[in-house]
Amino acid sequence: MSRVGKQSIKLPQGLEINVNEDNFVEVKGPKGELSFGFDKNMTININEDEISVTRPNDSLRNRALHGTTRALLNNMVIGVSEGYLKALEIKGVGYRAQLKGSNTLVLNVGYSNPVEMEVPEGITVEVPKNTEVHVKGANKQQVGEFAANIRKVRLPEPYLGKGIRYKDEYVRRKEGKTAA
Repeated sequence: MSRVGKQSIKLPQGLEINVNEDNFVEVKGPKGELSFGFDKNMTININEDEISVTRPNDSLRNRALHGTTRALLNNMVIGVSEGYLKALEIKGVGYRAQLKGSNTLVLNVGYSNPVEMEVPEGITVEVPKNTEVHVKGANKQQVGEFAANIRKVRLPEPYLGKGIRYKDEYVRRKEGKTAA
């Protein structure tokens, strides 16, 4: 048995889960709603307060899908109940971020023109300080991808440490040139 796949998922209060005969799962909660179509070989069982995933046999493909299905279901349940957050910080003299309207993030990070990024639907972006950006949403994959795209605008460099990095990211610093 898969170590991840055999664990059951505890359901918090206030969630509504529907599973079709084609293993299409819809999860609704206070933070939004998510849906995903899983492989038809996996069996998704819903009890009163937990979900479990079982596989039909021990073939290599089914063993691989067992843990993946359970992990994706768990991410959906956590996303619609609590939500996901990625915090980024901007380091550098004159580097800053701001929101233009409700769906455009403007980054001034050392280029001749500011970089404008459209915020995808289902994601909210907050700028509590000029040097911090918080990306929030119910879908873990979308939140992580948009945060990575923001970071990609100006990667942290190892000599001065300038750039956009995750809040808890460690950037290894290098020593510069030395005079002879």
